[in-house]
Amino acid sequence: MPHQPTLTRGLVASLFGSACLLAAPVLAQTQIETLEARIAALEAEQAVAPSQTGFAFNTVDSLGDFDQIGQRHGLGRLSFGIADTTTLTIYGFIRAEAFYDFDFAQGDLSRAGRVGDPTFEVDDSEFDTSVRVSRFGIRSNTDTSFGSVATQLEFDLFGSGGDQSQSPNLRLRHANLRVTSGNSEVLLGQFWTNFMPLVHYPTTADFNGPVGITFARVPQARYTYRNNGLELSASLEESAGGDNSSDPVFTAAAFYGTDLFSVRAAVLTGTFEQGGDEFDTNGITLSGSVNPWEGGSVGLTLTAGEGLGNLLIGGGARQVGGAENESESLTFEFRQDISDALSAGIAYGLEDYDLATTGGLPGGFDRLESVHVNAFYSPIDALTYGVEYIHIESEGPLDSAEADRIGVSATLRF
Repeated sequence: MPHQPTLTRGLVASLFGSACLLAAPVLAQTQIETLEARIAALEAEQAVAPSQTGFAFNTVDSLGDFDQIGQRHGLGRLSFGIADTTTLTIYGFIRAEAFYDFDFAQGDLSRAGRVGDPTFEVDDSEFDTSVRVSRFGIRSNTDTSFGSVATQLEFDLFGSGGDQSQSPNLRLRHANLRVTSGNSEVLLGQFWTNFMPLVHYPTTADFNGPVGITFARVPQARYTYRNNGLELSASLEESAGGDNSSDPVFTAAAFYGTDLFSVRAAVLTGTFEQGGDEFDTNGITLSGSVNPWEGGSVGLTLTAGEGLGNLLIGGGARQVGGAENESESLTFEFRQDISDALSAGIAYGLEDYDLATTGGLPGGFDRLESVHVNAFYSPIDALTYGVEYIHIESEGPLDSAEADRIGVSATLRF
């Protein structure tokens, strides 16, 4: 089961005590003892509730939106009340990364489509750094008579234009409104596609992660029903990847989870336009994970369909020569928590296309494979160091190529 760190008594006591001193400069000894007892009780519950006069760090991400490191180590966030029924949360992280690329330069993240492309070939190795994965966001949550109303606005530094290395531009990641009443929830705005098995996404320091899994944020309208570990959802979404379409894409998904295992199935159907012609896109994703022993987890995701290249990490062509490109893909992951602060894992990915995608290799590629081997160390809850080795192979009708990357990162969450 993924590691969820707890707040240390010293950190909570310091933060809570500082907030209370702002509200009341002088506290009697008996009041201090009462506060200490209350803090101990809150620590036992592994949660700190926000108040209007103070603030608290919360490791629970109620929207289910987390980065790869955040899956393992939790996202720190600063919450405070701005009204009797409204809480505002500021969250995010700063990440500094350094890479050595061998054979082919990939940039800020692993790009399987570049492997084999002479434009990105390097003689020996190439060193690069990045802070573009860093992000920040603001959330609000308001309690009403019929349920809760939540908003999210989140950005990272992957915007186009500008100096990509030293002065990157902001890019919108999420902008949505979520209304929850009882077991039902309605989401309007931009968020992860419902077709993507976010809960089973492999843990990597690399922004992309292994090939073989879907990854996209799209404008959408989604309905979700939850009850006793069961989650059913359906959405109408804009086609990802900038393709024109006069119709929305429809998705539906079912999830069930316990402490021991979880499974998810999702389907997608719709159309897209390229070169003035309309094509079909259809797909199915089956994913699951199991925790066979303490601290260990095994996950598997299978995806198949046509016209799915815009959603897959490898980015294969959706259509080739006027025909929809069919694909089959998978990802596999094994992780183990070695201690409360240290974890390690390996993730494998595969994408296999019926038709070769022009680019990358001479003659194009129709098969991609990748392996991510990594370890994360968190000396404190908010700080995580990562080290990762990545190997990518690209195959096509005429040629094949491979590339390696070694990267290190430091992530400080707030």
